[in-house]
Amino acid sequence: MPFLVFFIVLSLSFYVFYKIKYVRSRMPMEKKMLNGKSSLALGIFVALFGVNQLFLYDTTTTYIVAAIFILLGGFSAWVGFKSYRHHVPYAIREAEEASKQ
Repeated sequence: MPFLVFFIVLSLSFYVFYKIKYVRSRMPMEKKMLNGKSSLALGIFVALFGVNQLFLYDTTTTYIVAAIFILLGGFSAWVGFKSYRHHVPYAIREAEEASKQ
């Protein structure tokens, strides 16, 4: 499935992008927000990789491994989204305070 491969590569590139921004950031709340975004991107990558495996191979082992990938990826994406949503107001406040100084 070419469109799945496109989204897999896209989510992996977002993960790398947010991890680089995380390392370069100096503000703690922004780091936590970026960590949530990167966790979301990594979870989407793992889940889509599991979905892609369902289309490639037709064995029982593939179904088990794909189910594990989909569940772990979905859980990681959910936790990353909740972390991101929790830290956004604090990161905004932190950025406003830093711009005043």
